Amino acid sequence: MALVSKAGSSYCIRSDITRGRTGQNVAFGVVNNAEAPIMKEKWVNFSSLSCKNARVAPFFPLETVGFRSKRRNGVIVAASPPTEDALIATEPLTKQDLVGYLASGCKSKEKWRIGTEHEKFGFEIKTLRPMKYEQIAELLNGISERFDWEKVMEGDKIIGLKQGKQSISLEPGGQFELSGAPLETLHQTCAEVNSHLYQVKAVAEEMGIGFLGIGFQPKLGLKDIPVMPKGRYEIMRNYMPKVGSLGLDMMFRTCTVQVNLDFSSEADMIRKFRAGLALQPIATALFANSPFTEGKPNGYLSMRSQIWTDTDKDRTGMLPFVFDDSFGFEQYVDYALDVPMYFVYRKKKYIDCTGMTFRDFMAGKLPCIPGELPNLNDWENHLTTIFPEVRLKRYLEMRGADGGPWRRLCALPAFWVGLLYDEVSLQSILDMTADWTCEEREMLRNKVPKTGLKTPFRDGLLWHIAEDVLKLAKDGLERRGFKESGFLNEVAEVVRTGVTPAEKLLELYHGKWGQSVDPVFEELLY
Repeated sequence: MALVSKAGSSYCIRSDITRGRTGQNVAFGVVNNAEAPIMKEKWVNFSSLSCKNARVAPFFPLETVGFRSKRRNGVIVAASPPTEDALIATEPLTKQDLVGYLASGCKSKEKWRIGTEHEKFGFEIKTLRPMKYEQIAELLNGISERFDWEKVMEGDKIIGLKQGKQSISLEPGGQFELSGAPLETLHQTCAEVNSHLYQVKAVAEEMGIGFLGIGFQPKLGLKDIPVMPKGRYEIMRNYMPKVGSLGLDMMFRTCTVQVNLDFSSEADMIRKFRAGLALQPIATALFANSPFTEGKPNGYLSMRSQIWTDTDKDRTGMLPFVFDDSFGFEQYVDYALDVPMYFVYRKKKYIDCTGMTFRDFMAGKLPCIPGELPNLNDWENHLTTIFPEVRLKRYLEMRGADGGPWRRLCALPAFWVGLLYDEVSLQSILDMTADWTCEEREMLRNKVPKTGLKTPFRDGLLWHIAEDVLKLAKDGLERRGFKESGFLNEVAEVVRTGVTPAEKLLELYHGKWGQSVDPVFEELLY
């Protein structure tokens, strides 16, 4: 089922079929972090995908994932249809198909979009306890009915919402996530965040529920966090303690904000990937906002970032191979093929495949489903279970920032758009970081969660690098011509003073708050 050709040093693939959640013109859409294929037509002819000399697949059917409901809110979307019903290929997947899937994200600059995702902690305003699943279900149903969102179900449990190209989903501990639509400008992105927060608050306040914008649960231990009824999380919860000491903290007690950005070609992807990895520790420092654990300072500015260093080394980190001369889509596929799997979805159930690799799956050697071969939906699912600081799908995800209050939810995409969507700023970043060694990048990754902008780097501090980087981000936004640079004001204050959001919280804790973390629930309330 090869869908791609390799011309010279770059893969090319074109599709005019449908648009995925982050705006790519691609053959496969996604629902809730790529848990299901969506097609507008039942039959698809992949001859439209061909570049010169490409082999193409024959016709094959794909089933839709929604069914029409007679209730007021329209459509209920299944979380993940059985993959054997969803995608039937006439030939086994090849490695070229996996490469082609990534390459299908390439798009011309005028089609680049901005996709922002953020998570937040819901809590009972009277007790500061986290929301239970029953309260979350009531909230999701309320938003659905009042604001016309489609419900996403797993069995008989509501686990999310969908409206157009936006989705609301639940993280393992009930963290509430908005995955935004692919949008053209930061004004649209910030308006989307504001609209979402308005809708959530309109329902939540009537229930006595508030939402907290912070990177790590500041007050409660793991035992106090409710578990969401999602099959994939059960498998992860059992596996995490086998591969790291902090994986369960990652699942149940962290919140992030990230931005998803496009690339025009394999070469453009490589440049943005390298710039994103090199500067990710700066983003971690600028947005550091998780200094408390179980009611006390934890010794870090970004505990959320620290947690990723001991979650699962097979699927996290700074990916030094991205800086190799040989790096491209194929090399990322080779990496992902050897990352241990979590699960396979069959017959409406998640099957535990932990410890085996996708390479094993390609050879039909998964003991959990012996002899079965993967389809592209399995590959799409697998890519969502890899967690490096920058992640490649059919777009690039910048994953280094703590969750925070709404102004920072607009500032994070502004920072990366200014740097990566402007050619002058991107080249300046690549020139600036060209001689940074693998050891220096790793050192920054490991030290920034504790020391933030005050991390020593070469002859100065990371703070001084951040000043130059922020100017490049601002200049890049100004050259875009949409009057977007004001969204950087929240970050500009951090760079001007060298004081991270976490350090401001610690100052309040030791002063005005009288060494209590409870006031943070009001300070960072949405």
